[in-house]
Amino acid sequence: MADRNRENEEKKLPGAVGKKAARRIRARRTRDRNIWFGVGMFGVVGWTIGITTLIGVALGIWIDRAWPGPYSWTLTLLFIGLIIGCMNAWYWINKESRLDNDNMEKSDKDKPGS
Repeated sequence: MADRNRENEEKKLPGAVGKKAARRIRARRTRDRNIWFGVGMFGVVGWTIGITTLIGVALGIWIDRAWPGPYSWTLTLLFIGLIIGCMNAWYWINKESRLDNDNMEKSDKDKPGS
């Protein structure tokens, strides 16, 4: 039983090493993206979510004052603004991720040995 587990681990080892090596190579290629790029991306995500949420709150307060009713438009539009902000942030992160993947694939194809 122990021999079978050891054989399975030995079969998985080259794949795991290959993945780590590929990750290290990608990190070296993207050195121009330092800590400030990450901070900037957090800023974009934060502002995207914050601004849409605040717009929803402001619009909700205005509706509640203009047309009072049994339901709180402020809370409703707060959640709608939050959802829209999260969807927008997801879009930006997904777009950036796709650009990174496309650049990696392109650079791999441009290599002389590929």
